[in-house]
Amino acid sequence: MSLIRAFAGLRPVDGRAGDVCAPPYDVLNSAEARSRAEGRPYSFLHISKPEIDLPEDTNPYAPEVYAKAAENFQRMREEGVLVQDEQPCYYIYRLHMGDHTQTGLVAVASVEDYDSNRIRKHEFTRPDKEDDRVRQIDALDAQTGPVLLAYRSDPEVDALLEAGASGAPDVDIVADDGIGHKLWVVRDQKLIDDITARFDAMPNLYIADGHHRSASASRVAAARKEANPNHSGEEPYNYFLSVIFPHEQMAIFDYNRVVKDLNGLSMDEFMDAVSKPFEVEPSDAPVKPAGPAEFGMYLGGKWYRLNIREDLIPKDDPVKRLDVSLLADNLLDPVLGITDPRRDSRIDFVGGIRGLDGLQKRVDSGEMVVAFSMYPTPMSELMAVADAGEVMPPKSTWFEPKLADGLVSHLLESR
Repeated sequence: MSLIRAFAGLRPVDGRAGDVCAPPYDVLNSAEARSRAEGRPYSFLHISKPEIDLPEDTNPYAPEVYAKAAENFQRMREEGVLVQDEQPCYYIYRLHMGDHTQTGLVAVASVEDYDSNRIRKHEFTRPDKEDDRVRQIDALDAQTGPVLLAYRSDPEVDALLEAGASGAPDVDIVADDGIGHKLWVVRDQKLIDDITARFDAMPNLYIADGHHRSASASRVAAARKEANPNHSGEEPYNYFLSVIFPHEQMAIFDYNRVVKDLNGLSMDEFMDAVSKPFEVEPSDAPVKPAGPAEFGMYLGGKWYRLNIREDLIPKDDPVKRLDVSLLADNLLDPVLGITDPRRDSRIDFVGGIRGLDGLQKRVDSGEMVVAFSMYPTPMSELMAVADAGEVMPPKSTWFEPKLADGLVSHLLESR
């Protein structure tokens, strides 16, 4: 089996991509999705967040929600809004956000290579979230939410993708959040074969975002393989929908922390405790860390710059040397008593796209007491953790721009 392969994608018919394009299912709650889809009958949110078409008190994991997703999916196909390509294709996908541009490949990736860890992971998954995606895939008989993958930047692969992006794009839209999405359909068989061969030569791919989507695809594949006495390995369920970017083009934002209290300490006691593992320097301006091992702290209406002591950085441990680990192991846990940030209700996480103002507002409102600004985790560190077979701490990375749902879907049904 190839690491990746081309597929006959289900896409919005010409001129309708702007009507269909929607944010990923997991970045909006139900109320936000209902608002974003208002007046947009073909928004993909009617498929990815189908509870918006049911009474507001509907449990988003109820059976009728998945049935509504299937109904909406079928309706959009019957009305000719979503149409399947006639032949297997690759799709070149370019994202624009401000001055940032990244160009990647929409393909389907091998479940077998995911299971064998050739497609490498760096997060734990939750069974309830996997169950949700399994039910969604089974209801639609399709994968509609792409997994964000990365490959180690390769000039030859980059050149092939640029060749596929020559000429006018098949899709060129700006979504309602200001993110630009361009898509080129690659039908040339020679280019398809060259792209497949170059990826097959790669030792690994890396999951950047979408661990639950890939895990659920693996579960669906295992179940369908078990139920199929004529299983060949070529069935669509053996592959999962992916968008693959060169790692050097991917933008990771800081994923900042806010905490509700000082764990019973006075302000002076807290500052004294912080000053032991960190050099603390007051700042007249908000602190956006300039590099690893540096942190900003907002407390009592003032900003401080924190630099951790060099001897506290474990150089040879790819997880423990991450900034999120340094903050957790030297401050959040021993000083603030936050031992399990996954479950502790005293801590919350703020994506860096909201800016440092977002941190200040959470503290100034009285909702939180202290905020910490972080330096973004580099892609090289993410890959080092994945290569070591380790797991990153929760909320270590925040990728922007987000992939759109609805531009290309992968049907699991046979043509």
